[in-house]
Amino acid sequence: MARGGQVGLARVAVVVRAGAAPMWWLGVFAAGIGVLVPGLTGRRIGVLAGAALFVVATGVVAYARRRRYTALAGSAARAGKHDVLQDRAVTVRNWRRGHRWWLLLAFLAALGSAFAVPAAGGLLLAGCGAGLWLKSAWLGRREESGQALLWVRVDWLAANTGRPAGKAVKGYRSTGIAAGDAAPGGARRKTAALV
Repeated sequence: MARGGQVGLARVAVVVRAGAAPMWWLGVFAAGIGVLVPGLTGRRIGVLAGAALFVVATGVVAYARRRRYTALAGSAARAGKHDVLQDRAVTVRNWRRGHRWWLLLAFLAALGSAFAVPAAGGLLLAGCGAGLWLKSAWLGRREESGQALLWVRVDWLAANTGRPAGKAVKGYRSTGIAAGDAAPGGARRKTAALV
């Protein structure tokens, strides 16, 4: 890329956080419906198995690829003045549009699994959402401690089907902590109350 070229950048934490809410709510909804089905194992075993899957999925998703994120963050180059920072809402919308069929399939699989193990599939999906939220919170703490927000090139993100730490991502860019419209960790930036 030429030094003066214009590059679209999306916040890393926003991309990670984009899947948390749909996975959580679809998982909770699927688990709620799944509890109504007796299933092959019975409700009690299904809920206990689901609780175990929830804890495991949360931990695995929250800690997966942390070394890769840390390495990319450590070698982040400063964003140029011509780089275009993508709005939080655009990043979230693009990620969810690109993954809508995967989310639907995951939801249907969680519902279908209730006939064998009630609520387990839904709790597994909800655990993945909780893990993504914890990972975005971890990224937010890194951003606050380093006083730099992390960004990934939009074209590299598209080449990785929305994964901000995939093989096609060769590095991150960084900006000051006040850049963009999302707070550290990818949440909406709180506006100051008018006095």
